[in-house]
Amino acid sequence: MTFNDENRFIRWFILVSSVAIVGIFLWNVSIFFNRLKKEERDKMEIWVNAYSEILNSDLNEDIPVELMVLSKNTSTPMIIYNQKDDLYDSRNIPRKQAGNKEQIEELVTEFSSEYKPIEIAVKGEKFGTLYYGNSSLLNKLKYFPIGILMIVILYLAMLYYFYSTTKSHDQSKLWAGMAKETAHQIGTPLSSLVGWTEILKQENVDPSYVEEMEKDIYRLQTITDRFSKIGSLPVLAPTDIVEETVSSYEYLKARSSKLINFSLKVPKEKILVNLNPQLFSWTVENLVKNAIDALKGKGDIDVEIIDEPKRVNILITDTGKGIAKSKYKKIFKPGFTTKKRGWGLGLSLAKRIIEEYHNGKIKVLKSEVGKGTTFEIKLKKID
Repeated sequence: MTFNDENRFIRWFILVSSVAIVGIFLWNVSIFFNRLKKEERDKMEIWVNAYSEILNSDLNEDIPVELMVLSKNTSTPMIIYNQKDDLYDSRNIPRKQAGNKEQIEELVTEFSSEYKPIEIAVKGEKFGTLYYGNSSLLNKLKYFPIGILMIVILYLAMLYYFYSTTKSHDQSKLWAGMAKETAHQIGTPLSSLVGWTEILKQENVDPSYVEEMEKDIYRLQTITDRFSKIGSLPVLAPTDIVEETVSSYEYLKARSSKLINFSLKVPKEKILVNLNPQLFSWTVENLVKNAIDALKGKGDIDVEIIDEPKRVNILITDTGKGIAKSKYKKIFKPGFTTKKRGWGLGLSLAKRIIEEYHNGKIKVLKSEVGKGTTFEIKLKKID
């Protein structure tokens, strides 16, 4: 048995055991409740016998036991129907619930569904019928299992929430640790590459070659800086989002296939937002790369910035394969991917950068399978 199989077995064992325990508890409560109802029936039959004895007795006859039986029952709601006079007599029922004949007849129907009515006989002839319902104690016991079940469900929900949040927190710490370690590991060869570029400059190598190498080294430095910021609170500063978006756009356009048509539509004036440039450019690159993958090498990608009174919207649109509506939220979850290769972290990182670090919003604005997708980023402007 593998580790995952063992964990799965434990989870199923706990689930089945919990259901079994709750089932046994409810079954025992049901037996206890039915036993109480039987005792209630026996008690009411004794009450009817005492009531019949009083009706059969002479006025001068001493019947203290029967009177005590009648007077002691102050909890069971009951209605006595006098067949001869066609009258109802209610006992242990508030007047507001049995104030008129209609209310009494409704209670008679309700009591008849709970218990079989008991006939009252006087001198061998039918005098009337006793209808009775659950006492207040039995009514409370009737809802007791529901209360216990709700408590169990709430408890299990709390356990699940605690487990899921703890697991999510541990996963976040793991990814943050891996990212920082990656940044640390990249740092050593990166320093060496910087040294080699200085040597190449002294060796009279074509300056254009060195220039391109320096661009890639700068790019690696940026990536290292991004990874080192994961798991720690980034520093935000007033930044022109138009300039940062254009910079990321130009970088990706220069390194993408010529079969992909890029277009850019941005305001001419500056738009300031509290931003971490490295993390924001990472978000834009993740969205554009995601669009490139959706195009499968050929198509259109449009980047647009819309200036609103209090917010700025960045729209990234592609003409790729599109996303089904049912997956709009799933695509931002860590590990979710539709590609054969990849870890499914790009969009989840983008969501974390925008929503947790920049207090913005990112979502699929619209998408149609086979026609394309538009992602939207919303950030608050600096007044």
